[in-house]
Amino acid sequence: MVEVINNLIGRFKPKSKCCGIESGQELKGLDKIAIVGSPNVGKSVVFNALTGMYVTVSNYPGTTVEVSRGKGKFEGKEYEVIDTPGMYSLLPITEEERVARSIILEEDPRVVVQVVDAKNLERMLAFTFQLIEAGLPLILNLNIMDEAEKLGLNIDVKALEEKLGIPVIETVATEGRNISELKKKIASYVPDQATKSIVSYDNDIVKALNEIELLLKAEYRLSKRSIGILLLLKDQELSKVVSAQEKDNYSKLQEIIEKTRAKYSHPLNYVITVERQKNASSVCEKVISVKKIYKRSFKESLSYFTMNPWTGFPLFFLVIFALWEFVGVFGAQTSVAFLEETVFGEHINPWITHLAERIIPWQLIQDLFVHQYGIITLGIRYAVAIILPIVATFFIAFSIIEDTGYLPRLAMLIDRAFKKIGLNGRAVIPIVLGFGCDTMATMVTRTLETKRERIIASILLALAIPCSAQLGVILALLAGNAKALWIWIAVMTFIFVFIGYLAAKIMPGEKPLFYMEVPPLRWPKLSNVFTKTYTRVEWYFKEIFPLFILASIFIWLGKITGLFDLVVRLMEHPVQWIGMPKESAVAFLYGFFRRDYGAAGLYDLKKAGILTGIPLVVSVVTLALFVPCVAQFSMTIKERGLKIGLLMVGFIFPFAFLAGGIVNIVLVALGVKL
Repeated sequence: MVEVINNLIGRFKPKSKCCGIESGQELKGLDKIAIVGSPNVGKSVVFNALTGMYVTVSNYPGTTVEVSRGKGKFEGKEYEVIDTPGMYSLLPITEEERVARSIILEEDPRVVVQVVDAKNLERMLAFTFQLIEAGLPLILNLNIMDEAEKLGLNIDVKALEEKLGIPVIETVATEGRNISELKKKIASYVPDQATKSIVSYDNDIVKALNEIELLLKAEYRLSKRSIGILLLLKDQELSKVVSAQEKDNYSKLQEIIEKTRAKYSHPLNYVITVERQKNASSVCEKVISVKKIYKRSFKESLSYFTMNPWTGFPLFFLVIFALWEFVGVFGAQTSVAFLEETVFGEHINPWITHLAERIIPWQLIQDLFVHQYGIITLGIRYAVAIILPIVATFFIAFSIIEDTGYLPRLAMLIDRAFKKIGLNGRAVIPIVLGFGCDTMATMVTRTLETKRERIIASILLALAIPCSAQLGVILALLAGNAKALWIWIAVMTFIFVFIGYLAAKIMPGEKPLFYMEVPPLRWPKLSNVFTKTYTRVEWYFKEIFPLFILASIFIWLGKITGLFDLVVRLMEHPVQWIGMPKESAVAFLYGFFRRDYGAAGLYDLKKAGILTGIPLVVSVVTLALFVPCVAQFSMTIKERGLKIGLLMVGFIFPFAFLAGGIVNIVLVALGVKL
């Protein structure tokens, strides 16, 4: 499983292209230290300890999506330290693994530090074997030793070093334990040029590897033994490299590969993985002892309950209720009311409007900055008074949930259901984030493994996930009418599942795979929560705040050119076709610029008695499904490209009115009284 929103929205620094992804600016002239390992083993914490730089650390697998770089000084010498995305194998499956391997292959690190979860050493040693076979300058870091000790595990480090032939160091990175020893190991490391073969493979595999090694004439970053194994496993990227380097012998290589694969009834990847795991078990039997009989703690019992469907879903709804109380009530209602009505409504807006009218003689220019659609009175007020308190409270709540380790358990809980709609459990992150801010959630979809999953998640976010700002107004619209509220919830849930299922059936591409490390449940650290919230609010002001100013400018241009009035008149026709009053047309236009503004327009119509009963439910359904706000639309284009962004809008616009029309027809036919 991947570690998700850490460096996406938790850390911002100058960016450049590196190994096919955006990462921090490369530090020139320094020897490189690459930190590698499976997700959620504490790689980012080790990185922080080695560099003194803060990268958001989440207790959720796979937060290192971008590559983080920093400088560390060990024994008087400076190094560039690279925190790579999580990887399980040198044979890449996910985008994260491809990026991590590219760093190892292209950036030639002086030392590779593999960070592992000490209590899961047996499972993680298989990757260690691959790194050793590859001839990489490797140090094994047994991290999270405190958890291993709680389980009564004792690891004989010296015996493990002898078995593997590489330096091994125990750490508890969160406490800083043994970090100074790790720095010394890195500074004093002397590479061993000899290629080691730790794993005893089947005779046919060994024979094939020997033949392949003799045919490989070019120089590679990985050992020829490692290249041979990856060729046998049909590594497509590496095969292209080898075919270009070994033109004279490539046909012979292919012949050996096909002949060897034909000898086995099981896939060769399975055969080799089993052999590695057998060797890992053999090593662990000799170096690990158990001091005491382990008793399951309360946290582990709670962990089990969060993933058991019978108890997991009630706990999930309890978490959602708490989230809504904090974000939906305190953030979206109490805080927004104070900032918008008191701070801006009574103080800032009147003062800035009076000032603008005094110093700007032209009404047209005044309207650009103040009055109904001004940059300050509309754009900045909206960004600071309406959206900021919602996303800030959501960031706080999300950071707490993230730090406890609950999210991967939720991912495990809903993985089977999400598979039906073309996603896997990790998609819970952008979907949950969408209820806070769909724009941010759309950006986080980049952490999903396949292009197919990223497109499906983006469609569902744009179509069926209302952000907290819009959701707050919608709930206010339906307040006091429980029947209307449940109809709206049922329709939105059905559409989410139906569109996801349909997209999964129609859209070509790889089906989602799901594998994850489940971290221990922990109490959240206030320092972590504060830092992550701060850096994510910083992201909001850097990435999203300017879009609201841009939206205000577009509205101003639309009003002075008369374009908005034309669009509203055109929108009146589809609005009336589905049983809504024509006055509601303007809500859909403003909803594109501000999702909750559209809902607020409907609220005004409800207060005026124009929008009631079935038309009210139809309007709320249609607006919730309607095209995403301009900020989310911009982010969709940035993440998925202009073509896919326009195709999504081209689908969502008619679908929203079609769904609203069907709801109107069904409710009228059933004679529902609202």
